Amino acid sequence: MSTRPVLVTCGLPYTNGPCHLGHLRTYVPADFYVRYLRRTGEEVLFICGSDNHGTPIVVSAEEAGVSPRALTEQYHAHFDQTFRRMNVLFDHFGMTDDPANHRRTRSIVERLIANGHVYSKVIQQSYCTKCQRFLPDRYVEGLCPHCGAAARGDECDQGCGKHLEPGEIKEPTCAICGTRAESRDQEHFFFRLSGFKDYLLEHLKSLSGTLNARNYALGWVKDDLHDWCITRTLDWGVKFPGRDDLVVYVWVDAPIGYISFTEEWAEKNGRSWKEYWCGENTRVTHFIGGDIIYHHCIFWPALLKGAGYGVPHAVVASGMLKVDDHKFSKSRGYVVWTNDDYLDKGLPADYLRYYLLAYTNHTKELNFSWKMFQERINNELVNTLGNFAYRTLFFARKEFGGIPNTAVQSDILEEIGNTLSQVESMIRDYEFKTAIDAMMTLAAYGNNYIQTNAPWKLIKTDRNAAAQAVKDCIVLVRALALLFEPVIPDKAQELWEMLGNSDQIANHRISEAIQDVAAGPLPVPSPVFSKLEDDFIGEMDKLLAYRVAEAEKKMVKTVTVPFEEFCKLDIRTGKVISAEQVPKSNKLLKLMVDIGGEVRQIVAGMAQFYNPEEMTEKNVVVVVNLQPAKIFGIESNGMILAAGDTASLLTPEKPVKPGTKIR
Repeated sequence: MSTRPVLVTCGLPYTNGPCHLGHLRTYVPADFYVRYLRRTGEEVLFICGSDNHGTPIVVSAEEAGVSPRALTEQYHAHFDQTFRRMNVLFDHFGMTDDPANHRRTRSIVERLIANGHVYSKVIQQSYCTKCQRFLPDRYVEGLCPHCGAAARGDECDQGCGKHLEPGEIKEPTCAICGTRAESRDQEHFFFRLSGFKDYLLEHLKSLSGTLNARNYALGWVKDDLHDWCITRTLDWGVKFPGRDDLVVYVWVDAPIGYISFTEEWAEKNGRSWKEYWCGENTRVTHFIGGDIIYHHCIFWPALLKGAGYGVPHAVVASGMLKVDDHKFSKSRGYVVWTNDDYLDKGLPADYLRYYLLAYTNHTKELNFSWKMFQERINNELVNTLGNFAYRTLFFARKEFGGIPNTAVQSDILEEIGNTLSQVESMIRDYEFKTAIDAMMTLAAYGNNYIQTNAPWKLIKTDRNAAAQAVKDCIVLVRALALLFEPVIPDKAQELWEMLGNSDQIANHRISEAIQDVAAGPLPVPSPVFSKLEDDFIGEMDKLLAYRVAEAEKKMVKTVTVPFEEFCKLDIRTGKVISAEQVPKSNKLLKLMVDIGGEVRQIVAGMAQFYNPEEMTEKNVVVVVNLQPAKIFGIESNGMILAAGDTASLLTPEKPVKPGTKIR
């Protein structure tokens, strides 16, 4: 084990809206990981903070009629409190708009300039003549130049997911007033990311963490690296050195927050921030959402290297969140708010922590439904872990007054030791679900052990044998409390106290699970976990359904077009002859479609819902007279029609020949 301390960070929550389950997909696993490392004797610093800059915050503040600082302070306090309620306990939770981050950001940018990694360039940027302002990032909307999907000024969020540089977006429109934007020249500053290609290829080969982060980033670096524009025309943000009219791009000052937050913590605690961020072999681990891999695995290490800092040791990227098998979407109502929908309903933080960690592997898509949540909690925490612990402690106190005075059997300690080894290996490999499965398997072993030995029967004929069975089960309960503390800290503490302890379980090493327990009295036990009742779950399902219905009402906008315009569309039936995944895209399929008399190549964004084999031989409906478009570098000559978030294909009810016109 390295003597250098570990620094664990989480992607910064953006302060323009409240906390939801999508946020917790990152923060709960990070807290679990930190707790576990500390219980093995590692020195760990757990750092986070709020992301306060960028155009979305300015837009939200303007809509709310408050200053950007007031808005960020409001949501900073909200996230700080919510994380504490969820037992996500950071050592320091800072703000990127605080003076320390302004200073550190300017210092790093100045060093990049001095090292020749930043240059100026006059570019064309979207400008709104009505609002009389340049339109950075989310102030402008239009079409992605790479795939043709609807996009924001800095990101193709509805299509290929690529980062967009200022001026790249096609058909730009002002997001404030809807006016078509024009292009005007303006000087901006660029980070020479293209010069770090060879370095990044080597860095990514040695980067620890989850494979999805490393492999995704390697694909981008091998393909092409473009220099990044690191300035924006805004008043809100960190001023670019020597320019009062420009601020540093939010994706520069936000990750630098990891460093400035470490500085703030170090100053308060008499430590040096440099032991975490300078020199070789730094042990920085970033927990992030899968949507910001590019920034953390490509842009961020290049920036650090260029400024002479240490680079991250590991990047752990989570899969995305679905709600009721639908893509997570606040605008469509598929969202579960951490406070309003969960904590304020009186539900234990530990139940949600368990579900988020145990439902699926960390890198895979996690689906939240209230019914599935109920099933997992009731079957696993209540019926397996809780049932075993309560039966054991209740019987021990009733028949023996506490913990019997006998030694635990060696095979029990061996079983615990095997579980501990599995858990250790899995957590070090970021396989959190598999680690928790191993813990729950030990709880199931305990349930089977007490059921098989039946001490309530043994005590009638062999009190010593009954005492042995009870002692073995108590040692198992204690081991389970120690193992589960990083997952469900509140419930583990309750269980710890029911074992007769008065101190904090978090102060104990996890290795103490492989120990006997001294004889002694036990307090009156009570069930640690309570079942989630059908009536409550039904009410929560109704709330979600209502939210979705209300969102759909708001989204319905009747737009009329002249009949003559509609008649210009040539819509026909088609049959998919072949299908293949578009390389380096998890959303796009390349289809060859027979439209009657000719076969068209069409690129369709439905790879999340249909694999190539499923699409082959499908009857589809195609708009055939659209202008050809380049999508991910592939020419597309038409559009497949589909409905809803899951891209449900429109197909003829009866068999028709390819090329039949839709009337």
